[in-house]
Amino acid sequence: MNGKLRDEAMIAGMVVAWSVFYAVSKHMVDATGSPFAAGFLLRLGALVFLTVQLVADGQFKALFHQGRAALLLVVIGVFGFLLDLFANLGYAGGTLSTGTALLKTDVLMVNLITVAVYHKKLYASDWLGSLVMLLGVLLVLGLDFRSFAFRPADLFFLLSALCVTVNAFLIKAAQERHGRNTDSISYYNNFTVLVLFAAFALMRGDLQALTPSAIPHFWGLVALGGLAQTCIYFFYYRNLKRHEVWVVKLWLLLMPVVSCLIGVLFLHEVLTAKKVLGIGVVLLGAAVILLRGKLNQKKAEA
Repeated sequence: MNGKLRDEAMIAGMVVAWSVFYAVSKHMVDATGSPFAAGFLLRLGALVFLTVQLVADGQFKALFHQGRAALLLVVIGVFGFLLDLFANLGYAGGTLSTGTALLKTDVLMVNLITVAVYHKKLYASDWLGSLVMLLGVLLVLGLDFRSFAFRPADLFFLLSALCVTVNAFLIKAAQERHGRNTDSISYYNNFTVLVLFAAFALMRGDLQALTPSAIPHFWGLVALGGLAQTCIYFFYYRNLKRHEVWVVKLWLLLMPVVSCLIGVLFLHEVLTAKKVLGIGVVLLGAAVILLRGKLNQKKAEA
């Protein structure tokens, strides 16, 4: 497989894995009535798959020899937990439509950090493509701009987006500056999030109240969600290693498009004219990003 085809396959795998995970996660939260219990169960499933993967690759023992970088790996896991926690707090006290928009601002945050902190060059076409894709995503998600209203609790959505942004750069730093193995970062991240979700779920009594027998295909959903989470670690972390953070984040904007198509094909959802328009707008923005080399050839040469 040549480099370009491999990159495309890695991006596609990341987008599909994340789309499946969100679909299963939403179903598990609804079925259990607890985002903390659902988060714990899905990370528990992922722990099994990640352990099998590391044992099969002969890398499991390396988990215990991370040195000072172990603290950074735990911090990555803490941010991974916080992004979920803040989003859930936002949904509890904020507005769904506003939260949908604010959670996507991580794309713009990544762009700003790329320019201001890492001093990387972003062309006007990069900003335009980012904004066009973001607008398309909001259309696909069915955001009603007329009902857009801001409440104090909506600040949690911005905190969640900030945690997602910081986490991406921390992961890349662990890979490039500290030379940490991608799968070791995944394992520490997942285990830290698992422990924190378990602690909150136990404190709230959510795990004690859990009745797996009352939820159809309970363990199958846990396994599917765990596998999807494992695939996210595999594809997302490797994409961060191969590409700039802002590029990876932009491709993740394709996720709502894939989720929309999954809903139409398997869940009998209706493909409205607004969603079709949104898909077209997302693809238009993606085309602008793909053509950045040709659009800015003279500037790059200068």
